[in-house]
Amino acid sequence: MRAFGRMMLVVPRMLDADLQRDQRMSLSEYSVLRHLSESEGGAMRMSELATACDMSLSGMTRLAAKLESLGYLHRAPCETDRRGLVAVLSDAGLERLREAWPAHLESVRRRIFDHLGDLDLVALAQALEAMTSHGPAPCHSSAGDT
Repeated sequence: MRAFGRMMLVVPRMLDADLQRDQRMSLSEYSVLRHLSESEGGAMRMSELATACDMSLSGMTRLAAKLESLGYLHRAPCETDRRGLVAVLSDAGLERLREAWPAHLESVRRRIFDHLGDLDLVALAQALEAMTSHGPAPCHSSAGDT
């Protein structure tokens, strides 16, 4: 349990440091762009994006403002609920994600997968999914159903 707890704290820090060094991008920035790229229409409600990235709404608002200033996303009023905002991935944001992806993948391989040996990765993924199945529901929204 101690090793698992340490891994949960240390590995994200190492992945962040690698991305910062290699791409001048934080793991949080990468995570936002990745979640948007994987969502239908490249858009998510800000509140759902915050949850998906394990951030507070105020933290997500600050990060989205930074990414918006860089041209990687824009925020627009939600079509079905004018009180909410939707973050929408831009072409520049998708290109930046694609640029950072190989460095992040190399970091993930070096920091995680190289240490797993012949472990059954499908079984590991299923176990990790089961551990989080009773947590917050994953967000699968799109611009059309926000």
